[in-house]
This record gives sequence, structure tokens and C-alpha cells, in this order.
Amino acid sequence: MQPSTTATTSHFPEHTVDTAPTASRRTMEGVTRNLGYLPAAVGRLAESPQTLDGFLKLSAMFETTELDPVAREVVIMTIATRNSCHVCVAMHTAKLTRLAADPELTAALRDQRPLPDPRLDTLRTFTLAALDHTGAVPDETLHAFLAQGFTHRNALEVMLGIGAYTLSTFANRLVDAPVDPALAPFAWHR
Repeated sequence: MQPSTTATTSHFPEHTVDTAPTASRRTMEGVTRNLGYLPAAVGRLAESPQTLDGFLKLSAMFETTELDPVAREVVIMTIATRNSCHVCVAMHTAKLTRLAADPELTAALRDQRPLPDPRLDTLRTFTLAALDHTGAVPDETLHAFLAQGFTHRNALEVMLGIGAYTLSTFANRLVDAPVDPALAPFAWHR
């Protein structure tokens, strides 16, 4: 018997806590408590409890790295715009706004152009190089990254962010996750 789901244009069901696989329900309840609503992307990713739980665990680990909150958002937004994940861009634009990040920084990230802060732009360039070279970052890019005060540990932390947010952006695109009404003011169109 097919679970009862919300009708969507996606080929993936948008589960509620009641219709989701049992293994996804606790995670969905936690997300709802944390955000005050259940994002549509979570409802769709809940079809695979391991994918939903894996992303949330990886992103929580990324949040504990030595990279400061704005630097982490630079990594995430660089991946989100490169992979054209409109849900992630909206969500992390909202987060940058809550962090009181420079609006020009946020605009540059959304527009995929150099950042006004040279240190953060080096981080963006390093992240793009890691993606473009599947981790084999050219020596000159790594040296520039380290020269801006980042560490070897930070370089590996960027790889953790790339893993977490490649999973997120690819999965959100696969399930055609919509931008939730709460994020509509931060919508992004490539």
C-alpha cells in the first residue's frame, strides 16, 4: 500500500511525520522542533532514513569545525550555487542574514563572483578548486589558502563541508525540493 503523501510535482513523496518510514520519524520530529516547521526537502529526503540522517549528522559535524560560522557559510554557499541548489541557497542566505553577514558578501556568493573580503574569497577559491580537481587542489591554491591564515586542518574541514553539502545539493535536486514559504524572501534563481 502506498503511503499517504502531499501531492507534489516531484516523483518523490513529501512525507509527513505520520507517512514517513518509521526510521525517519524521530529525525523529522527533531528538525520540526528545531526549525518550527518541517521543510519540504526533509519530507522528501525522509524516503531514505539513512540519507536524511547521514546529511544531518555530516552537517552537524561541519558546524563543529574550527572554521567560523561565516566561513562555513561561504563553503556551503559556494557548493550550493555551483550545484544550483535553490533550496540550499535560500536556506543559507537566510542563515547569513541571521549571522549579520555583510550583505555584499551574501550578494557576491549568490552571484558566484569574487567576494569583497580577500580571506573569504580565498576560501571560496579553495572550495571551487577542491570541487574542480576532485580534492587534488593545486599547490598554488593551497599555499594561498594557508597564507590567509587557514590551516591544514581547515583544508580538511572544507572537504567535510564539501561531502555534506554535495550530498544535500544533489539529493535536493533529485527530489526537486521546493523553497518553503518561510524561505521565500531568500529565493534564488540561477
